[in-house]
Amino acid sequence: MPQDGRDCANAGARKRPARSVTVNLSESPLAWLHARGHLTDRQFDGGEKLRADWERANLPPNTTMSWNMVPPTGGRRAAAEMLNATEAQIAARQRFDNAIAHLGTDLSDIAWRIICAGEGVPAAEKNLGWPARSGKLVLKIALDRLANFYRLPE
Repeated sequence: MPQDGRDCANAGARKRPARSVTVNLSESPLAWLHARGHLTDRQFDGGEKLRADWERANLPPNTTMSWNMVPPTGGRRAAAEMLNATEAQIAARQRFDNAIAHLGTDLSDIAWRIICAGEGVPAAEKNLGWPARSGKLVLKIALDRLANFYRLPE
């Protein structure tokens, strides 16, 4: 009997080495799908624009001193008229709300779950009560609509 306590019948059997998979936890499900050729560049860019608006809209308002190097408007060295942080947040929230409304109730659920919340496609399908392998198809339709909404070139 082997010293590790295993059965003698299994002692001569070859064991396969365990498979290891490297996962980048910081990679979004959208980036994962795009990297593996499941999404076009246009679909990916549409989703990334929605995610950027979502992140910008959820930033807390700036409550401390602004230390940027741009002088206030009106002076000789003044920058062009730009939105301050709160105005940019409001504009991003309006763009996000308009994009979600453009998707409609049927497509906005899957788009928000995968693009903004970072759920994987199988988890989103399960949480929505959809059949397996249906989420990617519906997501692609939603991403095409987002690309149209953000007026991305074909």
